[in-house]
Amino acid sequence: MHEMSIALAVVDQVESAARLAGATAVHRVRLRVGELAGVVPDALAFSFELACAGTVLEGAELVTEPVAARARCGPCADTWPVGMPPRLSCPGCGGATAELLSGRELQIVSVCWNDAPVHAPTHEER
Repeated sequence: MHEMSIALAVVDQVESAARLAGATAVHRVRLRVGELAGVVPDALAFSFELACAGTVLEGAELVTEPVAARARCGPCADTWPVGMPPRLSCPGCGGATAELLSGRELQIVSVCWNDAPVHAPTHEER
């Protein structure tokens, strides 16, 4: 299940950023997942929960934003939804020189965390 390796990589990247920022807890991670990325959302969610155990992300919510696959034909410039299974020949002219515009994404879009409390100097420390 490659979703576990994806989840571990996401947790590692987010945890590194969170610790550098002094975060005490991560609440939410938002990922953009392309239709052709080969990721099963339920398997990724399950793997993410396991990967978060014992980290600053423990208990964090994983939100996935699906991205539809789209392609463009070079010769006629027509664009179309690729779908699953992928349709890579142009529905307009029948050409086979499609360029994928979207659908392969696997990106961390945003992270929501708690920052460490800022220590305000007391009267004696000033």
